[in-house]
Amino acid sequence: MSVEQLETAGADAPLVDFPLSRRGDVLPAECSWLREKAPVARVRTLTGDSAWLVSSHALAKQVLEDERFSLKDTANAGVPRQYALTIPPEVVNNMGNINSAGLRSAVMKSLNPRQPGLQDFLRTAAHGLLDALEAEGGPADLRAGFADPFSAALHCEVLGSPFEDWRRLMAGLDVAFMTAAEPFADSTLNWYKDVGYFAAQLNAQLARPEAERTGLLGRFAGLKEADPESAHLTDDMFATVAVSLFGAGAISTSSFLVLAVLALLQRPELIGYLRAHPERMGRAVDELLRWNLSIGDALPRLAMADVQVGEVRVKAGELVLVLVEGANFDPAVFEDPDRLDLEREAGPHLSFGAGRHFCPASALGRVHAEIALEVLVERLPGLRLAVPAENLVWRTGFIKRLPERLPVAW
Repeated sequence: MSVEQLETAGADAPLVDFPLSRRGDVLPAECSWLREKAPVARVRTLTGDSAWLVSSHALAKQVLEDERFSLKDTANAGVPRQYALTIPPEVVNNMGNINSAGLRSAVMKSLNPRQPGLQDFLRTAAHGLLDALEAEGGPADLRAGFADPFSAALHCEVLGSPFEDWRRLMAGLDVAFMTAAEPFADSTLNWYKDVGYFAAQLNAQLARPEAERTGLLGRFAGLKEADPESAHLTDDMFATVAVSLFGAGAISTSSFLVLAVLALLQRPELIGYLRAHPERMGRAVDELLRWNLSIGDALPRLAMADVQVGEVRVKAGELVLVLVEGANFDPAVFEDPDRLDLEREAGPHLSFGAGRHFCPASALGRVHAEIALEVLVERLPGLRLAVPAENLVWRTGFIKRLPERLPVAW
């Protein structure tokens, strides 16, 4: 919808069909208008349901931190939705399920980026992937040849599953994170196929001596064997945690990395800056997180009570969608927000969410991105887009804004 159409929309009608543009390298045209003129705006979702879209930083932060806005209840039967569920409803509250099952300690230890050997493993994996790309020669697809397998490598290592299975695991995410107006039966088949895979990997860990067990599945094997408080947990319960962590983690880190690299390729001077100042990579990643448009469908919450949000009284049972790019480009919080400034002081962006559902793997995600970009700019200082940016093909019907391919040369 154009800004002119927004200006003339009726007060009671949904202003926007949501989601907005699927292109991940251009801020949606409606974003600034919504934040300035209608920071809590009624929109129509893929399912045809009505929702409130919150686009200013202050109000987005309010919604994410107020526990009267629930994530787990967005999966309830009969409530308004962003899109049809493609995963079991109980999985929406993954960290809550992990906590209630007594698995938080094991999960958080596995998500620690400072665990021995992990960062060396990531550097070795990144160099190995670039060795293969250079041997093949450019142009090459940086998403298929680097971002996807590098993200999968991290999560296979963290979980304790073999990296050689990365393609089948990433392919499952293409179905698991589809966004559709209506449910489709084979989304369930897709989910339980991967649950079965991780259940088999858990049993493979159990068959090993304790000293040879690896990753989160190795920790789960120890709990299954020796912890009476975990005796009630089935193999499928353990596997469900692994599927959820791989899915959410691998698709988020890969999508972020693809769009971060694309942003740098469109500003080649920034690649030179990072190569000259590797010590500033942490600050640069934080700014790239603010800038990143990979969250294509907003963060959903269901109001569990009547709550005042700005000038709107949101009623219990209504769906609220937090527009992350609205918050992250809010000039009330970020000076000159439309400029990608790798020297910007770290700011309160909402790319990892906020409140009780702040991403538990945020530190791991940062390290993953820092190492990937460090190796890329070191090894390929002449990295460039091999096609015009306007010719990139952007995926539709997916939870992330994502180009199907990222052709590069060097």
